[in-house]
Amino acid sequence: MKVAVLSFAHVHAGGYLRLLARMPGVEVMGSDPDTGSAAPGEVRGRAFADDLGVAYAETYEEAFAWGPDAVIVCSENARHRPLAELAASHGVNILCEKPLATTVADGEAMLAECRAAGVRLAVAFPVRFSPAYAAVKAAVASGEAGRVLTVSGANNGVMPTRARRWFADPELAGGGALMDHTVHIADLLDDLFGDARPVDVYAQTNNRLYEGEVDAETSGLVTVTYDNGAVATIDCSWSHPRSHHSWGGLELTVVGERATLEMDAFDQSVHGYSERRRQGLELPFGADLDERMLRTFLHGPQDTGMDVADGEGGLRTLKIVTAGYASARRGVPVAVA
Repeated sequence: MKVAVLSFAHVHAGGYLRLLARMPGVEVMGSDPDTGSAAPGEVRGRAFADDLGVAYAETYEEAFAWGPDAVIVCSENARHRPLAELAASHGVNILCEKPLATTVADGEAMLAECRAAGVRLAVAFPVRFSPAYAAVKAAVASGEAGRVLTVSGANNGVMPTRARRWFADPELAGGGALMDHTVHIADLLDDLFGDARPVDVYAQTNNRLYEGEVDAETSGLVTVTYDNGAVATIDCSWSHPRSHHSWGGLELTVVGERATLEMDAFDQSVHGYSERRRQGLELPFGADLDERMLRTFLHGPQDTGMDVADGEGGLRTLKIVTAGYASARRGVPVAVA
């Protein structure tokens, strides 16, 4: 099986390339011709591929001429649509980095193009493959927790501009922390609630954590009301200090009529501090969620039965984010379209 990673703009591109390169029966190639958004010091393009020891295509056309069976889109958020449409025109299945797009119109166009071409469009939400989430989902599905009343979630992280500057560029990213971090928990709730749909969103944002450094919002709190009566809050802030031992984290508390369920998606790790590097260290020993997601995308659901998020689910999470930005601007709850 041949898999091409299109663009190295996203911080996860390197991880995907490493995982794919060591998967039996998988050939991998990278292509990253659009490096105009790279800030000084960011390694992109052929140099990035050479560091990882993977094959490289100078153009996307060359990558498709190689004949990939699937592609992973890791471009800046605003550039997801053209790459997805290019892949669809070649009849190639797509795993697109989250969020699906920066606008609902672009997300809908991507879905339409993929349907017309008969190709699969999936969205990279690896947290749904967490064993902790599987336990929460099982408790809800079995009725053990009772009807879900409220959910409190936090998807925090460090300011991502130290790795890729474009994350805080509203034009390329579509926003800031609200765009970057709301969607992971929104996807979990989309899966957890089944057919239940979000009704309205109330959000507040600011950039006090890094005021003057970036224009995009760096912190936010999003409240989502669902038509099953549940209310969820999502802390989507880039609130980890630069010295924090991990890039980010995701915690979820689900309050049901019979039980309260708590999960930490990334707690299987040992933390410490390096005096030599003067930074926190994290040594994970648990399941690799990215690897589980990639294997499922390429080979279908594994023993857990969890599948990758589809384009429709990605669009639903994007609509929550879009309503959140409208709410933050207007100061009132906004209906989800």
